Amino acid sequence: MSLKRNDLIWQPDKVLPYLFGELKQKIEVISPVYNIYLYGSRARTPYSQWGTALDGKDWDILIVCRFPIVNTKVWTTELGYHIDLKVTDNKGADTFFKYQKHWVEIYPENNLMNSE
Repeated sequence: MSLKRNDLIWQPDKVLPYLFGELKQKIEVISPVYNIYLYGSRARTPYSQWGTALDGKDWDILIVCRFPIVNTKVWTTELGYHIDLKVTDNKGADTFFKYQKHWVEIYPENNLMNSE
């Protein structure tokens, strides 16, 4: 995304509730949400170190639904969060995770604390 607000990048207390609440609800108007994953730097970094180790890193999110949804940028820019959002189906997620080795499931199982 081209919009970047550094003051919102690190705030899991604001971004995570948005992912689990508002964003999930918006997507579920179109399709049920099966899984939500973090990938990239945030998934490689233990949750306890997010405040110090993620300088300049954004949120990389993969959401698995019944079918892919394109043009999701509007859901991430309205609040200024810097989120790289992919919404795909199970087949797309399987393909994605063949190449992306670092990921953490955060819905329905919240494995953030287990990534320590």
